[in-house]
Amino acid sequence: MNIAFLGLGQMGIGMAANLIKAGHNLTLYNRSRGKAAHLIALGASEAETPAQAVQSAQFAFTMVAADDALETVTYGDHGILSALPKDAIHISSSTISVALSEKLTLAHAEHGQNFLSAPVFGRPDAATAARLAIVTAGPHHIIETAQPLFDAIGQKTFILGDHPPIANLVKLSGNFLIASVIESLGEAMALVGKAGVDLHAYLDMLTNTLFAAPVYKTYGALIANQNFEPAGFAAPLGQKDIRLTLAAAEHLGVPLPIASLLRDRFLTLISNGGENLDWSAISKLAAKDSGQP
Repeated sequence: MNIAFLGLGQMGIGMAANLIKAGHNLTLYNRSRGKAAHLIALGASEAETPAQAVQSAQFAFTMVAADDALETVTYGDHGILSALPKDAIHISSSTISVALSEKLTLAHAEHGQNFLSAPVFGRPDAATAARLAIVTAGPHHIIETAQPLFDAIGQKTFILGDHPPIANLVKLSGNFLIASVIESLGEAMALVGKAGVDLHAYLDMLTNTLFAAPVYKTYGALIANQNFEPAGFAAPLGQKDIRLTLAAAEHLGVPLPIASLLRDRFLTLISNGGENLDWSAISKLAAKDSGQP
């Protein structure tokens, strides 16, 4: 397949490498140059603009940080919409707003193109190892066409419906749950830690009894080790995802009081110099509030 891949951050670079290893022809675009060298060594080429990247593509993957970045690569004279061939498929794997997903679904249809939402669950190590969980929504026949690409980057694909924004809503709900786990773990560890309990022993007990789930093991280890740098998922991205979750909830008329708390936790962390820390660093706030170092 001829694939354009736009966005070579910590997640995108591993995803693109696995598509190349699966035998696909990749043309790469990244806003800042210099990240594609080892992918070019694997056989990829690099384009000057998003339009140039997609002009011969059957698929265009985007894996960028936020709504504004995706709008930048999609719209305008040098954007995806202007050059993606008719019947080609734009696969958005970014965590974006439900509203933007709706907008892109309509825009691509007006241009005779197809749009799939396919956000992913997993940190950069999972992207490198092709162990991502892919959540997708869109017309069934379009998902079937894209499935070999999902198989190259992930361990399982979950199909949630035929309307792309549904996948984005599900992804936001998942990130809300992960952030809730981080906050509750931080509070629980602050409680037992102040009483002198060894946090590693506490985590071992938790993850070998009621909470034997990857999210508790991964984030519990980060919290116990205070391992927040380098960020696998930076705190401002966590704040952005909670903000988008609250926007979707407001549109649907669903109160999310825990999400409102999480928004404030992220804002507190970032306002106090934590913008370069992993989002799991919000766990430090409970210990700090209790007078612990």
